[in-house]
Amino acid sequence: MNIIKKAEEAYSLGLTKYTPAAGMIDLREEVCRKFKKDYNLDYSVRDVIVSSGAKQSLTNALMAIVDPDDEVIVPTPCWISYIEMIKLTGGKAVLVEMDESNGFDLDVDKIAKHITPKTKAVLINSPNNPTGAVYKKQDVEKLGNLAVKHNFYIISDEIYEKLIYTEEQNCCTASISPEIKEKTITINGVSKSYAMTGWRIGFAVGPTDVIKAMSDYQGHTTTSPNSPAQYASIEALRNSEEFVQEMKKEFDKRRKYIVERLNKMEGIKCYEPKGAFYVMPNIKYFYGRKYKDFIINNPMDMCDYLLEESRIAVVTGAAFLAPHNIRISYSNSMENIKTGMDRMEEALKKLK
Repeated sequence: MNIIKKAEEAYSLGLTKYTPAAGMIDLREEVCRKFKKDYNLDYSVRDVIVSSGAKQSLTNALMAIVDPDDEVIVPTPCWISYIEMIKLTGGKAVLVEMDESNGFDLDVDKIAKHITPKTKAVLINSPNNPTGAVYKKQDVEKLGNLAVKHNFYIISDEIYEKLIYTEEQNCCTASISPEIKEKTITINGVSKSYAMTGWRIGFAVGPTDVIKAMSDYQGHTTTSPNSPAQYASIEALRNSEEFVQEMKKEFDKRRKYIVERLNKMEGIKCYEPKGAFYVMPNIKYFYGRKYKDFIINNPMDMCDYLLEESRIAVVTGAAFLAPHNIRISYSNSMENIKTGMDRMEEALKKLK
C-alpha cells in the first residue's frame, strides 16, 4: 500500500489547503466507485459527504434529520456514542434489547413494536460493535420495508463491512431495493477496514437532500476534513484490497483462538462473533464470587479484578448496554492475546 506515500506527497506538493466542506471531489468520486463496485449502487458526488471520521458522519446525519422530541430506535448492545449523539439533537433514543442467545441477531419484530409516529430513524450497526453480530439480509430487508411503510430513515453504520469471517457478505442496507435506498443513510470510512483509525476520515452516502443538510451542518462546524488524509484515503479505497484480505485472515485466526480459549474457561459463555474484532463473553456465573478483597457483582467488578490481578484490560459490557458481559478486542498480536488468555484463565480460577 502507498497510503503514507500519498499523504507525504500531498504535504510536499502543498496540497494542504481547505477542500470543499463536503470533502474533495476526487475522494467523493472514489466513494461512488466503491459503492458501485461493491454493491452495484449508483451515487453521484452530491450524494456523498466526507467527514472527520465516521462518528462525525453519523452525528451529521442525526443533526440533519432529527428534531427535538423525535425518536431514534437503537438495537442494543450498541456503541456507546450513539445514545449521546441522539441526545445532542434533542431527540430520544429508544433502546431495544437484542437476544444474546441468538447471537444478538437483529430482531425486527421486536423493533416494530416500538415504531411510533415520532420515529424518525432506526440506527443499526453491522458488523456490530460490541457484539460482532452480522445481520442477516432477510432481517435488514424486513426493517427496510418497515422504513418505507412508516416513512422513517435507516442509518446504517457499516464501518466494519470488510471484517466478516463467515461465508455471509455484508448486507449493505441501501442495496436491497431502490425504495429502501431512498430511506437509507449509510455510514462508513477508512478507520477499520484499512487500519487508518487516526487519519480520521469517514463518509456517508444517502438521499441528496439529506446529504445537502449534512454538508451545510458540517460547513458551520468543522468545515472540510484533513486534506492530506483525504488524498491518502483515495489510495486506500482504490488499491488496498489485498491488504484488507490479509488483515481479515489474521483477525479470523485470532477470533477463532480467543473464542475457543474463552469457552474452555469454567463459567464463561461466549458465542462466536461473525464480524468486527470483538468478543462479548457472559460472566454472570462469577457473580458473588471473590478473591482477596475483590467481590464480583457486575461486569465492572470483573474489569477491575482482571486489571489489578492479571494486568489485562477489558471493557464492561454495561457501557454498551450489555449488563452481564465484558468486551474483549482481538485487534492485538496473537502473542499478546495468548498471554492475556493465560492470565485471564488463572485469575478466574482464583474466584471462589
